[in-house]
Formats: sequence, structure tokens, C-alpha cells
Amino acid sequence: MDSVPAGLRLTQYARGGGCSCKIPPGELEEAVAGLAGAGVPDALLMGGADGDDAAVLRIEGGRAVVSTADFFPPVVDDAYDWGRIAAANALSDVYAVGGEPVMAVNLLGWPRDALPWAVAKEVLRGGRDVAALAGCPIAGGHSIDDPEPKYGLAVTGIADPERLLRLDAGRPGIPLSLTKPLGSGVLNARHKATGEVFGQAIEAMTTLNAAASRLALDRGVRCATDVTGFGLLGHLYKLARASGVTAALDAAAVPYLDGAREAVRDGFVPGGTRRNLAWVAPHTDFGRIAETERLLLADAQTSGGLLVAGEIPGAPVVGELFGRGRHTVVVR
Repeated sequence: MDSVPAGLRLTQYARGGGCSCKIPPGELEEAVAGLAGAGVPDALLMGGADGDDAAVLRIEGGRAVVSTADFFPPVVDDAYDWGRIAAANALSDVYAVGGEPVMAVNLLGWPRDALPWAVAKEVLRGGRDVAALAGCPIAGGHSIDDPEPKYGLAVTGIADPERLLRLDAGRPGIPLSLTKPLGSGVLNARHKATGEVFGQAIEAMTTLNAAASRLALDRGVRCATDVTGFGLLGHLYKLARASGVTAALDAAAVPYLDGAREAVRDGFVPGGTRRNLAWVAPHTDFGRIAETERLLLADAQTSGGLLVAGEIPGAPVVGELFGRGRHTVVVR
């Protein structure tokens, strides 16, 4: 039986890593322009032009079904941890809309001639274990022969259609909270380049957003999103744009993982982070915020936290929503 090779560096099989591999937001919006809206049933509550975190469809019995999919190349070298991170990231889209995951299927692309199946098994085991923590069984899935390894989940969930967390429900005067520190993108870039392991980043990326989602719903929050590949600034811009408000971000209040600032200082910045910054810059008033800080705020996160329009215990308040001004986002 194959075993996991000692010293294997999975990140060397990937062109990028994690959610920084997303198609740039500006290009993606251009590609799908005009495709949303036509023929959409009234029962489809989320999943339209705003780029919601998941699709939500009202069904009989006063319930809604939630559907999402997410996958990416290795973000860390350890196969088991990669599986855990990818699963937590996919499940996050359900939590981001106020849903509860109930079932998932694996999505696996594997270079069968380059990597042994024992490595794939460790990836799948990591995904299984995190999904089990969420009370979400994984039932099979789909695999393809792929020159670049990729893994993730397609997740089905349920939700109360009257208690959803939406991108377009932000209102002036509401504070903004962030439930996980930033910095996974730049730390993952450093890990890929050097092999240095950042345990605090792995812990953050494998932590489910289940508790944060429940707290938000319990406190009557109606507007939230998760922070992933488009960075805090990108997801904040999408939320403010959809809600017709301006979001003010207090840069000094944003928490970061240990080592994130040093990673930017030393040049470990993913291409996705720079593309995020270029996308939001025309819509953002940065004031005197330095380039390093801008990159950190735009850093492409993998399995990041929830950005909540409201206050929840344990999460720092990082800004506030205002009536729409000249810019959609203001960093102060």
C-alpha cells in the first residue's frame, strides 16, 4: 500500500494556493454580467447578481435549502490539514448566510501519476473530520484526473427563510464586527515559499464559523458575509455596494495573525491580494493608509471569519455603515 512520502511539499504542486486562486473579482463580474436575473423564480432568495455566499431557495414547510461549492489547490503542505481547511472553507458559505450544513459531497482533482493515493486519502480524511464536527456527513462525491491537486466540498444546508444573513441588508448606523484575524493569505504565501509552518494560521483556517453564525442570528443580525478570497476590503465593498451604503473601516481595530505584517514586509504577498487591492481601490478612500496596511486589508483569505453588520460577543468592532457617500468604502 502507498504511504505518504516523507518531506512531501504539496504546495509545490500548485500554481497558487487556497482562496488566492480565485478568478479576480473584476474579471469574474465581467464574465457573468447579464447571466443573473433572467428566469429566476421568486423562491430563489439568494444567489443573484450581488454575488451572495451561497444560493438559497425557499421550499415547502417554511424552510429554505442552501447550496454552495468551494475547492482549491493545496494551501499548506500537510495533506490532512489541507483537507480540514478546504472543508471548513466550503462549510463557511452556508454559515455566512445563516444556514446549517446537513450534507456534503467531495470534489477532488488528483494528479494520479504524480502523487500517491495515500496522500489523497489523508486529504479526504481531513475533510471528513471537519465536516463531522459540523454534524455534516460527507456522502461520496466526484473526482477527476487533474495535473494540479484540488479539493473541496459541495455542501447542502437548510435555513429559516425569514432569518437569513444577506449581503444587501446592511443599514446606516450599524457597526461592523470581524470574527477571525486576517493574514492567512500572506502567511500561506510565506509557507509555500519557505516551508515555515504557521500553527496559528492553520488553527484559524480550520475553525468553523458555526458559532459566529449562531450568535449573529441570535442577536437579530440580518447582514453578513464571510471573508475569503476577495479579502476584507473586497467582501466589505460587495456588502456595502449591495446594501446601498458606505462602509467605514477602522484600520487600527482590525486584528491580524502573528507574523502577517512581517510577511508583507518581506514580500510574501499573493497575486490575488494585489488584484483585490486593484479592484477595490477606485471605490475606496484610503486617506493616509500606507501600502502595507492596504495590502493586509485586501489580503486574500482562506477560510476567514464572518464580517457581521452588528455586534457579537468576542468579535472586535472594526467599522460602521453610513449613508452612501462619494466612496463605497472609507478606511480611516
